[in-house]
Amino acid sequence: MERNRLRSVLESLLFVAEAPLTLRQISAVLAGVERQEILSALSDLRSEYESQDRGFRLTEVAGGYQLRTARENAEWIRSLHRAKPVRMSRATLETLAIIAYKQPITRPEIEAIRGVDVDGVLSTLLERRLVRAVARKDVPGRPFLYGTTPEFLEMFNLKDLSHLPTLKEMEEMTLPPEVADQASPPVEEKE
Repeated sequence: MERNRLRSVLESLLFVAEAPLTLRQISAVLAGVERQEILSALSDLRSEYESQDRGFRLTEVAGGYQLRTARENAEWIRSLHRAKPVRMSRATLETLAIIAYKQPITRPEIEAIRGVDVDGVLSTLLERRLVRAVARKDVPGRPFLYGTTPEFLEMFNLKDLSHLPTLKEMEEMTLPPEVADQASPPVEEKE
């Protein structure tokens, strides 16, 4: 397939897709086009959108590729939709973080870390499709092991789990500005 035609088809596929498209999905649709050729065209599109300061970007998220609006346009997008963002309680976020960082993990293990019952919170996360039962643990009672989903990666704009912030980065994000400044080593001035 000619290069410009391939780029045009890729743009159309990405535009109509409701979720990130994996390379496997794209390759299945574009039978006969080499994977490397597809990857190269995707890279060209990503560079073009960024260099031309377009209103959307090609991002790699949740194991696939998706067109997303540019971050700097978020204010206007919010104004258009006026929808309330998805809110999560502290208990929901804590439970989700435990699952994300410790997966696969059982409900009793989550409860041991949190120190409280997580049945309701876990049900909410399952309903929102942010976590799922991935297996059963090979112990008496065979409890479910929970892990995150592609929807989790998509919601938090993560390419994969390796892009989760480290514990140190998390601490820095949650510190008040004056405490964060004190935690940073002083910069030595050179004469």
